[in-house]
Amino acid sequence: MPDQTSQPVNPATRLLNLVIALVNTSVSMTKQQIRTSVAGYADAPSPEAFERMFERDKDSLRDLGIPIVTVDAGGHSDDVGYRIDQDAYALPAVDLTPAEFGVLSLAAQFWQDKTLRTDISRALTKLRAAGAGEIANDAVAGLAPRVRAVGDAYGPLLDAIEALRVVSFTYRAASTGEVRTRTVEPWRIAARRGGWYLLGFDRERQAPRAYRLSRIEGRVRLLGRAGAFSIPEGVDVDALLGARAGRELEARLAIGPERAEALRARGRSDGDGTGEGAGPRRDGRDVVHVPYTNAHTFADEIAGYGDAVVVLSPPELRDAVVRRLRAAARLGSADLATGLTPSPTDRSLDRDGTSTTTTEEQRG
Repeated sequence: MPDQTSQPVNPATRLLNLVIALVNTSVSMTKQQIRTSVAGYADAPSPEAFERMFERDKDSLRDLGIPIVTVDAGGHSDDVGYRIDQDAYALPAVDLTPAEFGVLSLAAQFWQDKTLRTDISRALTKLRAAGAGEIANDAVAGLAPRVRAVGDAYGPLLDAIEALRVVSFTYRAASTGEVRTRTVEPWRIAARRGGWYLLGFDRERQAPRAYRLSRIEGRVRLLGRAGAFSIPEGVDVDALLGARAGRELEARLAIGPERAEALRARGRSDGDGTGEGAGPRRDGRDVVHVPYTNAHTFADEIAGYGDAVVVLSPPELRDAVVRRLRAAARLGSADLATGLTPSPTDRSLDRDGTSTTTTEEQRG
């Protein structure tokens, strides 16, 4: 009989207790053994209630991919046991290379909002304990995802996409500041240019639209029944966000040997022997053309590389990087005034190949 003075065990805890018991049993456990020894099942007021509870929990665990198998020990229903198939359930040893762990760490930086931060931090801690090693950070040096937190709208929108339910929310337009209620058939959520966007069909406008999640105000409401619409195949995220992207520009960058691999991957080299600054410069740097749309964000990224990258053009991007480097230099001067020793002044080569300090090299 259940202890009337104890607090009932919640369903999630009961499921976890069942998994632990079935993983650690030497052969199998009968229903009677489960009811008497697994915390949570003694809460059932009758054998019939226990049967319903146990069958529901078995189905839930199997839906989660946990392989519960039935063991018939002799044909009698009371002898039927249950266990978890260890071979099907257990994961192989985690053996990540530093580069693989570095990529996972980088991906985790996308999910720094409060809803997922704790789980991701625990997962990375366990992977480090598995032996990935601290050198994994070197594999992604200079790479940093620049996507702001998704906010409270993300969870309800993701649920609506999965259930194919229409949503309604209050939205502040970027161009006019007008606040209106939007009713949308949500298709996808995508990250672009430092922000998260909902792509879907606006029922009032009768056209596909993109909405930045940070401009959604208040609560997202799910309307109507599930399966109310279908998502078209091949939704072109870049096409839907094209109007928001602005005109694409191109920067000419002089990049040090084996440095700033993220910029190199996004650009094209001047190695064909044509054009201004074609091929490697006499200072050993490679000239790379890199497209960008947001000068402010791109200047932040370039400044983060320090002396590894010199902006050759356009001038406005070069000036923006200079301002950031000068601000960093002032911070270094402040450290010196308080008795701290700053790192040696970075030096590089400007577009003429002459040596200058980092704060001047970007100006030209």
